[in-house]
Amino acid sequence: MAGKPVLYYFNGRGRMEAIRWLLAVAEVEFDEVLLTTREQYDKLLSDGALMFQQVPMVEIDGMQLIQTKAILHYIAQKYNLHGKDPKERVMINMYAEGAMDVMEMIMVLPFITDVKAKLDNIQTKAKERYLPVYEKALSGHIYLVGGELSLADVQLFECTLMLEEKFTGILAEFPNVKVSAARQ
Repeated sequence: MAGKPVLYYFNGRGRMEAIRWLLAVAEVEFDEVLLTTREQYDKLLSDGALMFQQVPMVEIDGMQLIQTKAILHYIAQKYNLHGKDPKERVMINMYAEGAMDVMEMIMVLPFITDVKAKLDNIQTKAKERYLPVYEKALSGHIYLVGGELSLADVQLFECTLMLEEKFTGILAEFPNVKVSAARQ
């Protein structure tokens, strides 16, 4: 399979959004198959395309990749967005995972009954635990790791968009993060 990657997911952002952003940053054109019927999903299952019977799934380089982190790491490595050596890669992964922690808290909101309490918890954790780490890392730097754009920067960008969507002005206390987000 030589051509453009093909992304399979439901009609929404969810776990595929980070993959879309990373491909866009890598300037890779891709096609999408939006799963809008149960029959489409069942066909992927019966064809054996979904190793763990779940999406997102990306067809790329003759492979059918599943699991968001595995897909992100493959794309980041392939397009030089995953550091120059193991030390940079582990730092990139730590920053990316921190951003994913925040995003996952937000992604579950539609399934929560006490949304107000969960939003308060997310805002507190973002302001006290996560954003200060990124603010410090970006102090005097354009990118989080190695002086180059990486998976971590893309994940942080998506995270800041999600935070701003829920908590307008949350980045006001974090000027380095705000500048980084504006740059992406």
